[in-house]
Amino acid sequence: MVIGLIGENCSGKSTLAAHIRDVIGAEVVTGRDYLRMAKSEAEARRLFRKKLAGAVSGGNIIYVISKPDQLDLLPDGAVRILISADLDTIKARFRARMRGFLPAPVERMLESKHGLFDKGSYDYRYDGVAGDAAALCEQLRRIDSNINED
Repeated sequence: MVIGLIGENCSGKSTLAAHIRDVIGAEVVTGRDYLRMAKSEAEARRLFRKKLAGAVSGGNIIYVISKPDQLDLLPDGAVRILISADLDTIKARFRARMRGFLPAPVERMLESKHGLFDKGSYDYRYDGVAGDAAALCEQLRRIDSNINED
């Protein structure tokens, strides 16, 4: 199965990806990591699309997405999960990444991008602050079982 974890920076995608990986077993690909698959971006995208399409019915890949232009790489049949967090939490997490300092331009960027993915179509919506990762993993495990039975 292909699981698309979609959300803003510091919303909790990587933490959830690690949990899902540990529970159901999956390869995690983040952002543009797929570019390592080939010398040209076009070829890397083609190879990555093929890899994801193959994983829809066999194997598990978690694709962590934080930019809208990456959404088109998800194949039909992928499980799409929106991970969200409130703006104050996102700022606090980003501030921690930047060793306690959040420059004004970065803060404005976070504010302007907040809610960027909210209007999309998703199979699940996950609260990156208080979400129940174990419950979500159980739902994903059921989906995976159904795929493997077919």
